[in-house]
Amino acid sequence: MRQVKHLLDRKGNDIYAIAPEAPVLEAIKHMAERRVGALLVMRGEQLVGIISERDYARKVILQGRSSAQTPVSEIMSSPVLTVTPDTDVFDCMRMCTDSRVRHLPVVQGHRVMGVISIGDLVMEVISAQAEQIEQLQRYITS
Repeated sequence: MRQVKHLLDRKGNDIYAIAPEAPVLEAIKHMAERRVGALLVMRGEQLVGIISERDYARKVILQGRSSAQTPVSEIMSSPVLTVTPDTDVFDCMRMCTDSRVRHLPVVQGHRVMGVISIGDLVMEVISAQAEQIEQLQRYITS
């Protein structure tokens, strides 16, 4: 099976991040503009957390907090579950399922290399299965 680095080669290494001191409202605006469900929370080059739409719904809206007054650091998920470029796609799927997360930052050493989502993983598995089916059909018909 393919590894995370193959997924990033196809998808790209775009990293969308926000500072921990930024207001939650700014994070939500960035997510909407970029059409993503989560942002990495970074202090310079250091990954300190992740904020998702789910964090916003559960920790701001349901608690009646102000999006403009609440800093990202108060609602972000930390520590962050991460993977390396060499992690197998199925291991990533298992991690997402077991930990109930939808986004996995890809880290090598202390450097963030990109982010993969559960959607990226599902598309990769479907693609790999289609490839395998095609190979089996060629084998059977030859």
